[in-house]
Amino acid sequence: MSLLEVKPPAPQVLRVSDFDYILPEELIAQQPPAERGTSRMLVLNRALPPGEESLADRSFVDLPSHLNPGDLLILNDSRVIPARLFARRANPRGKQEPSGLIEVLLTHPDGAGNWKTLVRPGRKVRIGDRLEFESLNGSVVLEAEVTASGEFGERTLRFAAVEDFFATLDQIGHMPLPPYIKRSDQSGDRDRYQTVFAVERGSVAAPTAGLHFTPSVLEAIAARSVEIARLTLHVGLGTFAPLRVERLEEIRLHSERYTLPAATAEALNRARAEGRRIVAVGTTAVRTLEHCALAAANLPDGQLAAHSGETSIFISPGFQFRLIGAMLTNFHLPKSSLLMLVSAFAGRERVLEAYAHAVREQYRFFSYGDCMFIQ
Repeated sequence: MSLLEVKPPAPQVLRVSDFDYILPEELIAQQPPAERGTSRMLVLNRALPPGEESLADRSFVDLPSHLNPGDLLILNDSRVIPARLFARRANPRGKQEPSGLIEVLLTHPDGAGNWKTLVRPGRKVRIGDRLEFESLNGSVVLEAEVTASGEFGERTLRFAAVEDFFATLDQIGHMPLPPYIKRSDQSGDRDRYQTVFAVERGSVAAPTAGLHFTPSVLEAIAARSVEIARLTLHVGLGTFAPLRVERLEEIRLHSERYTLPAATAEALNRARAEGRRIVAVGTTAVRTLEHCALAAANLPDGQLAAHSGETSIFISPGFQFRLIGAMLTNFHLPKSSLLMLVSAFAGRERVLEAYAHAVREQYRFFSYGDCMFIQ
C-alpha cells in the first residue's frame, strides 16, 4: 500500500450492550393511563439533524396531524389471550400431590392440543408429568401432559380435549402482564391490555403501540384521508424473550405466527406503486411487513400476496427497510431486540438520544407507558 492510500475504517461490530440505557425504575408504568388515548407522544423527525431540534413533545391525540392524506396505516389486530395459568402436578394415580402451584405461560400452539409454554419453577415439571388446572370452585377444568422439555423453563404440553379451549382460558386464565409490571393482573387489564381493534386470538403479550388508540382517534385518522389496513402477528417469545448472547449476529428469535390478508396485501401494493407512505403501528407490524417484503422480493413481480406463515426476522442496524416510512412505537427495554429494530430505522445514536430526552422529561416506559412517533 502506498503512503497515499488510506484504509477504510472497519465496520462497527455492534453488541447487545451497545443498546443499553439508564432508566429510573419509577418511570416503568405499572398501570395504564386513567383514560385510554391520553398518553404522551415523543415525535422524532429523521429528516432533521440529530439533536433536540429533531424531537418534539406531543400527545398521542396529536397523531392524526402527523399523518398525511394518502398514508397507509397498518394495525396489528391480534388479540391477547389470558395465557397465564396455574396448575398442580398430579401423581400417576391421578391424585394431586400437596405441592405448590406451578405457573404456566402459554407461548405458542404446536399442533392440535399442544402448546409451547414456559413453566415456573421448571425444576418441578418433568416429561411425563400431568398437570391439572382448576376453576375457582376447585374443579379440574383442564388437564395436560408434559411431552417435551427445553432450556430456561420451556415445556411442551399436550392438553386433553375440551369443548372450547379458549372459553376455558377465559374462565381460569390471567392476562399475561410482563414481569416489569410488579403487580398481579386486575379485572381492568382484560380491557386495557388489549387494543380496541383486537380480533384474532393468539397473542401472549399485547402489541403495545396499539393500546393508545381509541375509536375517536381512528375516526380522526380516517377523516384525514388516511387509509387503514390490518394484519395479524401473534406476539410470542420472538418479541419479548431476553437475549442471551452478546453479538448481534448470534441473535436468533423464536418464530411467531402471522397472517397478511388479501385486502391488506392489495393496499400495500397500491401504496408502494403510488409512492404513498406506509406507517406501521408497533414493532410487530414492522416485523411482519418487512418479512413479507423480503419474501416478495424473490418473486418475479415483487408483489405482496395474501398468506399466513411464521417469521423469526431480526431487524438491527444495517437492515434495509423495503416498506416502512414511519412507525408508532412504545419505549422498549434496554438491550432488547425491539430497541435494536427501532435503532435500525432511526439510527442507534439518535434513538438513544431520544430515550435520554424521554427520561429527562419523565415519560412513562414500556407496555402501559407513553409512545414515540418516528417519521
